[in-house]
Amino acid sequence: MRKLFGIVSAIIALTLALAACGSGSSESGGGGGTSSASDVLKVGASPVPHAEILKFVKDKLAAKEGLDLQIVEFTDYVQPNVQLDDGQLDANFFQHKPYMDDFNASKGTKLTFLQPVHLEPLGLYSKKITSLDALGSNATVAVPNDATNLGRALKLLADNGVITLKEGAGTAATERDVTGNPKNLKFQPLEAAQLPRSLDDVDAAVINGNYALEAGLKPAENALVLEKAEGNPYANGLVVAAGKEKDPRVVKLAKLLAGPEVKQFIEQQYKGAVIPAS
Repeated sequence: MRKLFGIVSAIIALTLALAACGSGSSESGGGGGTSSASDVLKVGASPVPHAEILKFVKDKLAAKEGLDLQIVEFTDYVQPNVQLDDGQLDANFFQHKPYMDDFNASKGTKLTFLQPVHLEPLGLYSKKITSLDALGSNATVAVPNDATNLGRALKLLADNGVITLKEGAGTAATERDVTGNPKNLKFQPLEAAQLPRSLDDVDAAVINGNYALEAGLKPAENALVLEKAEGNPYANGLVVAAGKEKDPRVVKLAKLLAGPEVKQFIEQQYKGAVIPAS
């Protein structure tokens, strides 16, 4: 019995010793060279061009800054903000400030626009006509159904003489603000991601630049009319939850996105379809 007690005691002692070694190793976290979950910066993004730009940063620039970047792709404009607000994401990169401001106002979120990165010119596209002049009477034009991009689409049409808008309508313009519609156009609001697919069914569609690129459209070549970059408030940028603006990981990413390497990548990769914000 005494011998058996000695064996059991030895086993217990060995087990405690191993547990102590294991505990000390996991808590030190300094010499293993691996990042903990808290070190990873999780960023939501639209696939094109946002996730592509982030992948360039991840592959070429992030390691030098000690940044561990995880990219989560979304195909809509709602979930990246919902998941940022509830803490599932650390940042997102897919939207312009007018859209974020409207989202905050309508959903009660508290998001902050941190760093403009690029502009994706909004354009009017068609599979049925090859010039704006050929847009006929009673034609159906699909437009984004979210408030800020709808106003932006209507402004694009107004700037090109297709319609006129009530003075001061601005980015919040809706169909009710159309004061002149000589061609009696019919507007069909759709979720932004659906717009490229609508081209088979409508006469023309005003499509966001990222979704145009995803659909294989070349804005500089295929758009009947294209938004101008000068004085444009719709630069897409890095967004965080309020209070997270000084997170060191976010600060590093913002610096990289505003740097010359990313600017050069955008210019070479997209050839005018996406334009650096600065």
